[in-house]
Amino acid sequence: MTQRIPIAVAYGDGIGPEIMKATLDIIQTAGANIEIETVEIGEKVYLRGIETGMDPNAWELLRRTKVFLKAPITTPQGGGYKSLNVTTRKALGLYANVRPSVSYSPFVHTKHPVMNVVIIRENEEDLYAGIEHRQTDQVYQCLKLITRPGSEKVIRYAFEYARANGRKKVTCFVKDNIMKLTDGLFHKVFDETAAAYPDIENELWIVDIGAAKLADTPEHFDVIVMPNLYGDVLSDVAAQIAGSVGLAGSSNIGEQCAMFEAIHGSAPRRAGQNLANPSGLLLAAVMMLVHIGQSEVAARVHNAWLKTIEDGIHTYDIFKEGVSRQKAGTAEFAAAVIRRLGDVPSVLTPVSYEVSHSLSLWQKNGHHKKAEKRLVGVDVFLDWEQGSPDDLGSALSQVSMESLQLQVITNRGVKVWPNGLPETFCTDHWRCRFLSNEGQVIAPGHVVELLKRVTESCFDNIKTENLYLFDGVPGFSAVHG
Repeated sequence: MTQRIPIAVAYGDGIGPEIMKATLDIIQTAGANIEIETVEIGEKVYLRGIETGMDPNAWELLRRTKVFLKAPITTPQGGGYKSLNVTTRKALGLYANVRPSVSYSPFVHTKHPVMNVVIIRENEEDLYAGIEHRQTDQVYQCLKLITRPGSEKVIRYAFEYARANGRKKVTCFVKDNIMKLTDGLFHKVFDETAAAYPDIENELWIVDIGAAKLADTPEHFDVIVMPNLYGDVLSDVAAQIAGSVGLAGSSNIGEQCAMFEAIHGSAPRRAGQNLANPSGLLLAAVMMLVHIGQSEVAARVHNAWLKTIEDGIHTYDIFKEGVSRQKAGTAEFAAAVIRRLGDVPSVLTPVSYEVSHSLSLWQKNGHHKKAEKRLVGVDVFLDWEQGSPDDLGSALSQVSMESLQLQVITNRGVKVWPNGLPETFCTDHWRCRFLSNEGQVIAPGHVVELLKRVTESCFDNIKTENLYLFDGVPGFSAVHG
């Protein structure tokens, strides 16, 4: 007998223990060759004062096993509690979140009976970097971080996933008509990566109309890759329009480790009642089995689950009179799947995992040419409520230097000086852009001297952003208006 593969298992909170027991009963009966090592996470750990929701010793277990099957957890409201999911994904470098959304018509109600979409979501950055600040009495900010390596990793993974799983097309969703630098970079990397996969069709949609198309005609899509926030929102939408969020599992893939989970929460109101649907976690466990090389077991479990759904044995959340034949509890549903191990569905499409899933993961490119970086100005952000935009422009013009001249003032991104419109609503948060003459390079000391003048003039400077040219191209956004 081959050596068992160790996996870390967390039973979680709410319905977590029930659906995890059901999942493990099914996959172990099916022949999963695993060694379970339990790790405690979630609400009880949070309430012991550990703000990550996971005991520090648990990290070593995850790093050693490299495979984590996790039930949903409850994050207590209030306090400084951080999302354990986000922390785990970022700490372990789990850069790709993979969420299949498949319809199971006519056995599970859906308006889209031929839907079979996989959403691959960037998992570590974007607004989920969690860098937020309160800057003035009225204004808060959240920084959106998009990096070239982060984009390259997840987009490359999307194309490799499509190739390994016989998928024909990869679509990218971005909003680079507005966020031209951040989403613009994601778009640029998508185009560069797509060129290396001529066997895979590619296309790009602006996320708003793309989301509308996904909700209306999901059969148009195959694999969709997108930045973190869009992917988080739209993968839940896709799961729900396919039939139910409760049926969706997900994998979180990194270069060293992987985590597998249902996409739904801990549903504490349903806990302990033998009601919860274990399907999302079970299908996540199927993805785990494929990941660790036990594809035959994965197919056996998945086909037995499809047969159970096809036979009308449904938990309360998908039960429908006239379609379903038996309303099953968590344990009864698991037992029904176990009885069907070795069966295949006759109406739904049977699955096979004979295709190699050995994806070529991203490796850092050490030959990337660094752009020439030239400092040409600074955006100075002020907390100010002492008059009109013209008053502020007049006062700030007095602190300008020969090397750094005030060019424009914006409020919430819209130009209000010079020649702003009186209808523009202003808060107490002002961006004041100082630029050198004709893009001439300035020394950092010039910025320091300008800020000294601003401070000595009794302005409340709350933040600065240096303005650079990269190979002569502005590394900062233009101004609306």
